[in-house]
Amino acid sequence: MAGLYFEEFHVGQIFKHELTKTVTESDNMLFSTMTLNPQPLHIDRHFAAQTEWGEPLVNSLFTLGLIIGISVGDTTLGTTIGNLGMTDVGFPAPVFQGDSIHVTTEVMAVRASKSKPDRGIVTFEHRGFNQNDELVAICTRQAMMRCKTIGV
Repeated sequence: MAGLYFEEFHVGQIFKHELTKTVTESDNMLFSTMTLNPQPLHIDRHFAAQTEWGEPLVNSLFTLGLIIGISVGDTTLGTTIGNLGMTDVGFPAPVFQGDSIHVTTEVMAVRASKSKPDRGIVTFEHRGFNQNDELVAICTRQAMMRCKTIGV
């Protein structure tokens, strides 16, 4: 598996993910329509041109999904049991169509499961940046991870 097991994570570990993504108009439109979000700020270029942004904003939930998705290959691919929650989500700067997003992930906490010896909980902080290295998204995520060995 490409992902790491619970025992392979340690507090302070930082991943600078190689995978990046340039967000397209199609990404923004498809995500907004798939999630039934008719917000004209995302899908109506004429409307958005009259706002302080002057152009459509990329749907923030797409941005959140993207920063977590970019992290998966290096951290949890095939070794996670599931997400337990996402907190402290923030979008300090907007994402626009044409922005290229890159991500870092820091391990904030690790703890063995109290009830199941084959797993542990890892707390990640994901940070997404645009092509100018401006922070555009941040999220704390807890994932339940498989152990390589039982009873860690």
